[in-house]
Amino acid sequence: MLNIPTQSFPAPSSQQRVAPSGQSGRNKVALKPGHSLMDWIRFSKSGKDLTGLRGRLIEVTQEELQKHNTRDDCWTCIRGMVYNVTPYMDYHPGGEEELMKAAGIDGTDLFDQVHRWVNYESMLKECLVGRMATKATTAIKAIIPPPPLTGLTPPIPAAPPPDKDLRPRYDWFQTDVTVHLVVYAKRKIPSSGCTVVDLEAGVLRLEVLLGKMSYMIHLCLADEVEGNVSVHTAFSVGKIQVSIRKQAKGKWTSLGQPQEFHNTFLRKKDRAPYYRDCVLLSKTEVNHNTYVFRLQLPRGTVMHVPVGQHVYLKALIQDTEVVRPYTPVDQNLAAASHLSSQESHLYLMIKVYPDGVFTQHLNSLHTGDHISVSGPEGTFAVRPLRDVTYLYLLAAGTGFTPMARLIQLALQDPDTIRKTRLLFFNRREEDILWRCELDELAAKNERFQVEYVLSEPSEGWTGRKGRVDEAMLQDFLNRPEGSKCYACVCGPTAFTELTIRLLKLQGFGEGELHAFQG
Repeated sequence: MLNIPTQSFPAPSSQQRVAPSGQSGRNKVALKPGHSLMDWIRFSKSGKDLTGLRGRLIEVTQEELQKHNTRDDCWTCIRGMVYNVTPYMDYHPGGEEELMKAAGIDGTDLFDQVHRWVNYESMLKECLVGRMATKATTAIKAIIPPPPLTGLTPPIPAAPPPDKDLRPRYDWFQTDVTVHLVVYAKRKIPSSGCTVVDLEAGVLRLEVLLGKMSYMIHLCLADEVEGNVSVHTAFSVGKIQVSIRKQAKGKWTSLGQPQEFHNTFLRKKDRAPYYRDCVLLSKTEVNHNTYVFRLQLPRGTVMHVPVGQHVYLKALIQDTEVVRPYTPVDQNLAAASHLSSQESHLYLMIKVYPDGVFTQHLNSLHTGDHISVSGPEGTFAVRPLRDVTYLYLLAAGTGFTPMARLIQLALQDPDTIRKTRLLFFNRREEDILWRCELDELAAKNERFQVEYVLSEPSEGWTGRKGRVDEAMLQDFLNRPEGSKCYACVCGPTAFTELTIRLLKLQGFGEGELHAFQG
């Protein structure tokens, strides 16, 4: 019998990740009726033989894997495990074409480019054929010519391993009542926040996010401690100090015992997400189908999500783990986006869809219920905004969420960004999120302007109408002589791709664009 290991959640990424403008996120297709995520969950648990092997698990050679490369007989390998994805073809939101790119080969790289946040082990559990034979685990990799804007993108060449001299290091010291861990990042630390600390049952997990890299401390502490943690960061010198109170006075002979991945410096994308159990404190209505969910982080967690980044929410729905990415907002537009690193609440603005498996689950939660939340994900950095004088934000629907904190960030920097303009697309007037707050902000601050565009306006609507097009952008954009402009786009995939193309026609270069893929 094969010993099939219990694997950890796939390496992190995000459907709602920030991507360079030339890259695309998942390209969804219209599914046939009766082929939603919930329909797949029901079908996969129906007891039918989805592998064609009558419950047997086999070792699969490279040669055998290659044989199963057609629409009616499609196997693929993800992280050394082989799945028969033929039954899943009609249920795949990205369509048959996307799955077929990994037919008969090791599809790990392709999967990681678009679906890393998906718990494939749970979704495809009933499709598991077996394990790749040992000699084949490093075999066939997908070789794909550069695709158009839609669909999967080729892997970006990996950066070389960090130089040892540039690796962060840590030290510790103590008093009779406290213990202090100090991380020396060996570089300046972004003021937007980069440290996540979790202290639970005497185990300390600290992750420092430094660009595309992640430095981790993971220790079972030497003695019992109080549950609270405080974090102090000296951004300019790259020093982070974590302080914890001891339960009993005395001296420790060591800080503790190393745990998995202790003192490691890895590419962020190679580190699996870590989830902590959060509590729903409140749910506030924003409009007829959108709410702000306020979550309480655990007592021993210190986490501030940087502007433009997101978290994953994870829930078990009908015995299947379902994961979705969401971008935090602040409590309101008046709140400062550079919140204290000790902030213990997380605010998520989420639209509840009538047929949305995950959002319906969230909407059913009551105050006091629990939900699993990951640490910050995404690659957006505020560095490109340093010399920007005109910031343009184009959002459709809940694509507004990353823009909310970007607006706050821009208005906090009066020396550089002279004007921030938001072009906000919705179907109807009642769909506009935080409209009163946006209008109030625009009225109070001359450096911020907002315009709304409706595709299904009422007869009395006097604002912009229609969908994004070249003429609309020509009218909206203003590039004064000597100015430095930057544009951010977020919304459904089709909206984002079209808008990026139109912005390029208006003269925006790759370095002046950022697309939040969702």
